[in-house]
Amino acid sequence: MDTIQHLINGQMVAGTSGQTKPVFNPATGEQTREVALASVEDVDLAVQTSQKAYEEWRHVSIARRTKLMYAFRNLVEANVDEIARRLTAEHGKVLSDSAGEVARGLENIEFACGMAEALKGSISENASTGVDVQTVRRPLGVVAGITPFNFPAMIPLWTIPNAIAAGNGFILKPSERDPSTPMFIAELFHEAGFPDGLLNVVNGDKVAVDALLEHDLVKAISFVGSTPIAKYIYSTAAENGKRVQALGGAKNHMVVLPDADIDLAADAAVSAGYGSAGERCMAISVIVAVGDSADPLIEAIRQRTDNLVIGDGTDAASEMGPLITAEHRDRVAGYIEAGAADGADVVVDGRTRQFEGDGFFLGVSLLDNVTTDMSVYTDEIFGPVLSVVRVDTFAEAIDMIEKNQWGNGTAVFTRDGGAARRFQEEVEAGMVGINVPVPVPVGYHSFGGWNDSFFGDTTMYGPEGMRFYTRPKVTTTRWPDPATSTVDLGFPTNQ
Repeated sequence: MDTIQHLINGQMVAGTSGQTKPVFNPATGEQTREVALASVEDVDLAVQTSQKAYEEWRHVSIARRTKLMYAFRNLVEANVDEIARRLTAEHGKVLSDSAGEVARGLENIEFACGMAEALKGSISENASTGVDVQTVRRPLGVVAGITPFNFPAMIPLWTIPNAIAAGNGFILKPSERDPSTPMFIAELFHEAGFPDGLLNVVNGDKVAVDALLEHDLVKAISFVGSTPIAKYIYSTAAENGKRVQALGGAKNHMVVLPDADIDLAADAAVSAGYGSAGERCMAISVIVAVGDSADPLIEAIRQRTDNLVIGDGTDAASEMGPLITAEHRDRVAGYIEAGAADGADVVVDGRTRQFEGDGFFLGVSLLDNVTTDMSVYTDEIFGPVLSVVRVDTFAEAIDMIEKNQWGNGTAVFTRDGGAARRFQEEVEAGMVGINVPVPVPVGYHSFGGWNDSFFGDTTMYGPEGMRFYTRPKVTTTRWPDPATSTVDLGFPTNQ
């Protein structure tokens, strides 16, 4: 059985824990590899190595950093198909979704290629007589990213490019469920010509995570995952004096007003709710049907589920693949049962769909007449389940979102500009879509939710990411009066 090791100082290292975990192909249920789990000593070696590399890298010119970042960007683009193949083999999402994930990651590398502009400082000349004040941004040191299974390519690329371009060293701790993709991206990083040890990869579980949270040389932590773990990362890292950006879970609502284009809204609900088997923090999980929109919308979604092709992600005909593990599949199925028991109408029941083989497949589900006290509404399911909550007014929809504990993303479907503007201004969420179901910002903006969807100092990637990985240094300068100069300045000294 092939074992995925750690990447430290440009070399594959077996590690010292002796512990491994299996890696599966979710489409077949077969174990394909195993991944080594890092010990505290392995993490310390990675951090010490990255610290040494950082001490030289921070003095490298921005021009040189940019040249290497362009080389990395070109290598990632040239290997999109290979990255997508590896990603689908361990995560299960269809190849088109995997390739799209890489494309969104490329946006972040391209933003980092412009770090010369992003890192420009500022100066105030003659702030007081003969006094100049300038601000520059300096790197932090060694920073770390703890990334989830659902986007093993994109989310490492939310963090690594900005951190490295700004002058830091980086430790990546990817999910142990699908580690091949982030490891391959790290190999491309080294192929681009970056110094050994600048980016190290340690695979592991809670032991590795806690070692990063407690290590004195790690100055900042970036995390994406569930809300309970995000809270733990935030509190533990902050207690140890680190900067934190910890993105948590979500329960994203899509409000559909009576004037909406029902076909457009139904297409959006299917792609945003069932794409990538619903294993996305920006997936739509609650449809808030206002007034008369409910019946035609539910019927339009139901019709589309009849034709949805679910299968192996490597099959070009597949539109949705399996879930990440058998345990998670069964957990999601349990929510459908709970929703029915609580009184929801199961319009489409994914549990009834049959699949050949031992893959971790589950059909899509659509539940109507869900109420806000049901577990299918209150919990983050992270699977292909859409819940429909019916309300009478737009104001009720806004109020429902405000009362929900999360505030990651939300969307409204309407033809009314006034309603859209009010929604944009009043809704309690960090990312808002107007007739856009998954409003993930482009790479030159920044990503992050509100409330229990985010804990920390700044949101992720883009301008906020650059600020997260740097700190300002302000220098105030006063030079002697020219009248006291011993150098002939060539003009009267009283000027």
